[in-house]
Amino acid sequence: MSKIISNAGHALEGVLRDGMTIAVGGFGLSGIPADLIEAVHDSGVRNLTVVSNNMGVDGKGLGILIEAGQVRKVIASYVGENKLFAEQYLAGKLEVEFTPQGTLAERLRAGGAGLPAFYTKTGVGTLVAEGKPHEVFDGETYVQERAIRADVALVHAHTADTDGNLAYRYTARNFNPVVATAGRLTIAEAEVIVEPGALDPNHIVTPGVFVQRLVQATERVNDIEQRTVRPRADLVSA
Repeated sequence: MSKIISNAGHALEGVLRDGMTIAVGGFGLSGIPADLIEAVHDSGVRNLTVVSNNMGVDGKGLGILIEAGQVRKVIASYVGENKLFAEQYLAGKLEVEFTPQGTLAERLRAGGAGLPAFYTKTGVGTLVAEGKPHEVFDGETYVQERAIRADVALVHAHTADTDGNLAYRYTARNFNPVVATAGRLTIAEAEVIVEPGALDPNHIVTPGVFVQRLVQATERVNDIEQRTVRPRADLVSA
């Protein structure tokens, strides 16, 4: 049965509520589900806990939720590109749970795999490990990290079929696959949507069983966080 919903707003109808946890795919501005993020913004839902590698930049990506005051807590590994995010955190207006990037990915993966927790050496002896259970394995100390299971997961794929099978492209294949499995309800937006059977099974990264709703992504220019260029030699010499 087709999982396609007419647009991002309709895909989120009856789903959002104040105080819920939303996991969002993407890496900075690469591979983010921009349409779905905008739909969350437009809904006016508040007091959200957002799980994401970072919170985008000011005015773009998840940054628009920060600006609208819709986020209460962030579970992330990096905040450096969003000035307002950093300001609100330092002012005590926003709760932030910093998690090492690999640990964050594994917490999401564990949530999708049905594992309640795991042990890692990352963070042992630092603030990251304070208040968490520790165990010794083979003479080495490990810290326990709890899995993340989100109420809703929002992801962006390059290609999907109408059954919800997803394939990603280049850097967009970052946190999206683990986020997709970690949601109790997963909504995906895709740039290209094809009929069942059109996707090579070897190229499918997220099986459709993990995806409940699918929308066609709006065509847009891909934003770049920091555009760095150098002068062309022919222009300099001229």
